[in-house]
Amino acid sequence: MDTQHLSQFVTRAWEADILPSLSEYIRIPNKSPAFEPEWDSLPHMRDAAELLARWVGRCRVRGLTHRIVTLPGRTPLLYAEVAPSGTSARTVLMYGHYDKQPEFDGWNDGLGPWQPVMRDGKLYGRGGADDGYALFASLTAIAALQAQGVPHPRCVLLIEGCEESGSYDLPHYMEALASDTGKPDLVVCLDAECGNYDQLWLTTSLRGAVGGLLTVQVLTEGVHSGAAGGIVPSSFRILRALLERLENAETGASAAPLNVEIPDQVRREAAAVAETLGDLSTSRFPWAGRTHAGEVNPAELVLANTWQPSLAVVGLGGAPPVAEAGNTLRPATMAKLVFRLPPTLDAQTAAHTIKDILEDSPPHGAEVSFEIEHPMGGWHSPPRAPWLEAALDEASQAYFGRPMMTMGTGGTIPFMKMLGERYRDVQFAVTGVLGPRSNAHGPNEFLHIDCAKRVTACIAHLLGACAKV
Repeated sequence: MDTQHLSQFVTRAWEADILPSLSEYIRIPNKSPAFEPEWDSLPHMRDAAELLARWVGRCRVRGLTHRIVTLPGRTPLLYAEVAPSGTSARTVLMYGHYDKQPEFDGWNDGLGPWQPVMRDGKLYGRGGADDGYALFASLTAIAALQAQGVPHPRCVLLIEGCEESGSYDLPHYMEALASDTGKPDLVVCLDAECGNYDQLWLTTSLRGAVGGLLTVQVLTEGVHSGAAGGIVPSSFRILRALLERLENAETGASAAPLNVEIPDQVRREAAAVAETLGDLSTSRFPWAGRTHAGEVNPAELVLANTWQPSLAVVGLGGAPPVAEAGNTLRPATMAKLVFRLPPTLDAQTAAHTIKDILEDSPPHGAEVSFEIEHPMGGWHSPPRAPWLEAALDEASQAYFGRPMMTMGTGGTIPFMKMLGERYRDVQFAVTGVLGPRSNAHGPNEFLHIDCAKRVTACIAHLLGACAKV
């Protein structure tokens, strides 16, 4: 394998072909079903899948076949398969998704969720990095090997449209396509984070997640705050008290039932990540004013983000906009909660534990309910085979000039848990381009183009190595 030639091939493909198509993809507001309940009556999801399918149709990869598969009532899935070159009997399953998070407020001037903008080596817009680029990078990696006549294994691509909603459609497609897919020897996922843009980062764990709507109701209708204050308890105060049962407001510590024992190997990995990233572990976020993470050991912050539970209140309801707020004691407060769970904690059990804690004996006898939404299990990588460890580090050295790093990730990719349970002895290579300030799910999301090119080359290197095993 000529690494210089491969890098040049990948760069040309990105500049001439991938970036224009990825820009068109960003323009499509194909929000995931959780954020667009009427997705099936809108054209966006189908438009996005068909745009990707058209690109696959003109992709110069020998032995490539593809089709859009649509099960009744479920988001379309793009299935592609590349026949092996050479004598390799191995199968690599390559995963990505094309659905997107909603718009979010706060985009900088000249930027927007559905507006692709090239600026300072970055492609801005919703979904480019999370995770529209995955299909393009995966097939370009194969094309780069074929251009040099380097053998590669059989590759199967699953590009789903429901990941941002918890991938609840995916198990149905996995079952329907089981005979087509076969049993993979290696799973490659490009939907993860990277600690920096200077080397290849391999994800070793993912947290689980439990979402839900917490509702606290104290009245059947709003009343004058002066007449009721001191007699009728505030629904917001009760909600605060309920959240305190699960998260200490002062320290952020979570209730004991949501924690797990952290393996020693994970602690060593966290220390190495903290040493490599230094201040970047915290400076990568757009802090307001003097806000900071607290006086905590950097390695402990890495663990807090990857192996400890956390709570985010991602939405509030029951209150009017500030400009329209009168002196009225509101009848109810609703909060959309997202709990991130340790990788090895069972998500279903955690969901019912959370529900029981929130609903049990509410203050003042208030009406309290917690509606659980799609618990998603975490994932902890099985031990890596020596060939895989060596191939990934060689790739990072060849295309980044620095060694590979491993780390846990604070996000959730349900697909990994599904595959890990379905295929107990499969190897995983989970990586991505969601680095510092790339801000997936938020405003000003961007794809770091140079990093994406290098990751593409690394995946080509990995596929070439897999064919030799």
